[in-house]
Amino acid sequence: MEAQPQGPDAYVLADDVSVRKLAPGVWLHVTVVTLEPFGRVSTNGLIIEEGETSLLVDTGWDARQGALLLDWARDTLRRPVRAAVVTHFHADRLGGVPALVPHGIPVRGLAETARIATSLGRQGPWETFTESSTVGSLELFFPGAGHAKDNIVVWHRDSGVLFGGCFVKDGAATDLGNVEDADVAAWPASLARTRQRFPEARVVVPGHGQPGGPELLSHTEALLR
Repeated sequence: MEAQPQGPDAYVLADDVSVRKLAPGVWLHVTVVTLEPFGRVSTNGLIIEEGETSLLVDTGWDARQGALLLDWARDTLRRPVRAAVVTHFHADRLGGVPALVPHGIPVRGLAETARIATSLGRQGPWETFTESSTVGSLELFFPGAGHAKDNIVVWHRDSGVLFGGCFVKDGAATDLGNVEDADVAAWPASLARTRQRFPEARVVVPGHGQPGGPELLSHTEALLR
């Protein structure tokens, strides 16, 4: 289906995929899946304008959603995706990667993410790093384990947006959510390293729920106590 504009700063791509402007040059994509017993679960990612192209942070739950995001970036934003980042191995981060492969779009992520994805039979990143890396204007950083042992955060200095992914909980969260693959003991120190490295963060995007500010780091810390 064609993307339906909901005003100049928001678009509905399908009943389970939408995009809205978060900051100048930064778009929040929200993809939804139905999971038992939770019902509809939405997850966040970013599309970052980068000159005449764009960068994709996390890819949706599956190849169809990933393809819709690529189409929107090319046809509506008019900035085709030239590179992508996945922030850990769960399906809400890299489920859309198969849609990128035919276009030759490089996907970067932690070496551990690639290893785990391969062991699970999923398509993971093939450009890998172990501590920090850059993709265009984005800084990728592994702060240590938390929600997962391979979770990374993504910093966009130009906008002051820090994408925390599932490593950071939204302000409405009352618990840590899915901790099946978490390292709860390591998580507080990993949050402290994130805060120390990115003190200029003005907007913090959690993996699920509404973006906020640096208080989301504090809220996540409080949930860990």
